[in-house]
Amino acid sequence: MDRELLPHLPAVLAVARMRSFAKAAAELGVGASAISHAVRAAELCLGSPLFTRTTRSVALTEAGEAFIDAARRAFDELDAAVDRVRIQQGNVTGLLRINAPHIALDLGLTPILAEMTRRHPGITVEVVSDNALSDVVAGGFDVGIRLGEMVARDMVAVRMTAPLRAIMAASPRYIEAHGCPKSLAELAGHNCIGFRLMGSGAVYDWDLRDGGRDVSVPVRGTTRVSEPGHARLLALADIGIAYIFEPLVSADIASGHLMEILPEASIVESGLFLYFPRRASDASKLRAFLDVVRAQRNAADKVFAKRSNPKS
Repeated sequence: MDRELLPHLPAVLAVARMRSFAKAAAELGVGASAISHAVRAAELCLGSPLFTRTTRSVALTEAGEAFIDAARRAFDELDAAVDRVRIQQGNVTGLLRINAPHIALDLGLTPILAEMTRRHPGITVEVVSDNALSDVVAGGFDVGIRLGEMVARDMVAVRMTAPLRAIMAASPRYIEAHGCPKSLAELAGHNCIGFRLMGSGAVYDWDLRDGGRDVSVPVRGTTRVSEPGHARLLALADIGIAYIFEPLVSADIASGHLMEILPEASIVESGLFLYFPRRASDASKLRAFLDVVRAQRNAADKVFAKRSNPKS
């Protein structure tokens, strides 16, 4: 390989992946001028332009498409070879980038990260909070976290949490002042804390159960959020009824600061899943992460089984 070309390939691949010189510079921790220099140097070595650039966009040329496809495969093989050596030495290192909804840390990711720190201090885990369901491959992430039904079919999915109940909850003061709805129809007369979906921009209709049927209930209220944890805070402030995953408010309900509303109307969502491209599953840093996730899930399943069968 041309020794003058090789040092510039990481920058070229980053620009191709991010479709942006500025984003590539941020990812690699260098200045934008260094990225521009690397791309120009690579194009000079190859004798062909790799990108077409305007003030608003960056796109690959036909030659660039062919070169990047081959270079990416070569770098993937090189990464795999390095990983195999590190695994043999018991020394897993690197940066693991995770794209996750904001609630992931509250719903099970925090203990996983704590165990990763204990087991693999050479791995740095970067969690980017994102409720917009971004494309993890295009964003340069190693793994994403989503609700099960939101995982693309061409991805490998690994369960991270147990199924989650979605419930309604309000404070005793709110209920004392406004009464407790006795049916889903009565929600129309209550101040319900709405939720804006960041991906589509739509206002979320609450998915609930009514007489054994799944229903979507439009709600109205004086406040609307895009982060589930904020709905909890607003409910604790006596503002209205929150629609939220049960683990986020279980301690508040146990302490009496919140009360569950119409528990028979709650639904069970599939829970959070990790997902990643199949070709990425050979990376040692991802395998190390998956081992920790599975260990945490097994421990959680044992605790759940013990609670469900206290005499066993």
